[in-house]
Amino acid sequence: MKISIYTKRALLGGAISLMVITTGTFLLGHLSGYEAKVLIKNSIDGLNTLCNTIALASATILALLLTLLSLSSSSSSKLKKEHYKHVLLIAKVDTTVFIASVMAFLLLNLPITESDSVPGNWFSTIYYISLAISSVLSSALIVVVLMLYNTVANIIKIVGLGDKDHPLAIQEEDDNPK
Repeated sequence: MKISIYTKRALLGGAISLMVITTGTFLLGHLSGYEAKVLIKNSIDGLNTLCNTIALASATILALLLTLLSLSSSSSSKLKKEHYKHVLLIAKVDTTVFIASVMAFLLLNLPITESDSVPGNWFSTIYYISLAISSVLSSALIVVVLMLYNTVANIIKIVGLGDKDHPLAIQEEDDNPK
């Protein structure tokens, strides 16, 4: 499948945000099991809130895509299949982000720090895994928002501003040849 320039830009934005978030994680340095256990206890509420926010944003974006499709199909300007494939890709990525955020929320709600059967040296690994999950989810939401921005900007150019030369607009043939 050919990836459009708009999707490449969104993926680049997500990759940059992932690098920034990951750099912050590495700046913390290596943690002992006890330090990681304390950090997990202190950060679990924030991670749960993050997962809830991402799930809510993803569900809202998915619902708003229906409005975008309605506007796209009812406009006098005709859009190429590329536009609809891009909207479908946004829906797929957004649904994946939604499912991943709900699963992460469920996973992060396990009372790991209260369990006596978890070895103390595992807490640093669990802490870094939770940071990785939150980093990837945040970056994935950034990708979805950037993809959505590109789609909305294209619709504004084609439908709102009447750009007939846009790569996603179907050029109508002139019925009255000269």
